[in-house]
Amino acid sequence: MELSLIIPCHNEAENIEPFVDLIQACMDSPDAPATLELLFVDDGSTDGTFARVTQMMECPTTKRISIKAIELSRNFGKEAAMLAGLESASGALIGFIDADLQQDPAISFQMFAYLQHHPDTDCVAAVQEERKEGALRRWFKHRFYAAFNAVGDIDLPANASDFRVFRRNVADALMSMPEYFRFSKGLFAWVGFHTHTIPYKPRERHAGSTSWSFRDLVHYAVSGIVSFTTWPLRLVLYLGLLTSIASIIYLIVVLSEYLIVGISVPGYPTLVCLLLLFFGIVMLALGIFGEYLGRIYIEGKRRPVYIARQMRTQDLTQMSCAPADQGAHPSQEDDR
Repeated sequence: MELSLIIPCHNEAENIEPFVDLIQACMDSPDAPATLELLFVDDGSTDGTFARVTQMMECPTTKRISIKAIELSRNFGKEAAMLAGLESASGALIGFIDADLQQDPAISFQMFAYLQHHPDTDCVAAVQEERKEGALRRWFKHRFYAAFNAVGDIDLPANASDFRVFRRNVADALMSMPEYFRFSKGLFAWVGFHTHTIPYKPRERHAGSTSWSFRDLVHYAVSGIVSFTTWPLRLVLYLGLLTSIASIIYLIVVLSEYLIVGISVPGYPTLVCLLLLFFGIVMLALGIFGEYLGRIYIEGKRRPVYIARQMRTQDLTQMSCAPADQGAHPSQEDDR
């Protein structure tokens, strides 16, 4: 296969058929690959997404497209689904794209063509020109990228997305890192390689609603920062130094006041405020330490990032070209 497109899916049953139809329409583009593998990864959907994909596999319309479907045993998250796709993709070039039709497959083909004509480039990433979101969510995302680049060990392009196409060497580098807590945007930045960015405007969802709540986005952002920097631990160190210095200064002030003018007021409010401040700092430190320690504990278990329940493949090229007298069956599937 010249190109493998990995499509993570979670409750996208209504979008599968329109997505495949759009892919087939884009295959007439001069930028389209000669052969294309569509690799759907069903991340524990409850609306029959996997069944809808297998139905599409029984209705081939072009001999240039091959469809593969992987069903995970439960919902492991988008990052796990992306890794499952990487480990099963057979294309020389590989790309990620969502199934909700917000990301145009024609842009994937443009990224594919760019890599074909620029052998020194390893990856082409699409960056959103403008986010069609609420002002508050958009503000928080801008602040996240600014904070990540300020404290992280790598630079993350603003408004970067998983919508990209890259070479096999990039995929091999990503798969060489078997960490459980994956943050793909950071992983792409960490492995390096020559990356070219292009702007794109996301479309409206064809059907359904996003499964990413604000709480999920906050958790994802915190996970990304903790995965690629030890800055929160250094923050605790700096807070400890500042509070120690402040405590010493306050001790000097209290002793001076006692020795020079005497202390007539017991200072109960001051004592309470200081206790609350220091206990708050201690609890913050314990929370940060606990986050890192918990990740070490889970990583130490060496559990798999995902578990595949079944995999089905279908070679539409053979199905379209097989002569009728050879007993070609309308569905050639391999269940694993």
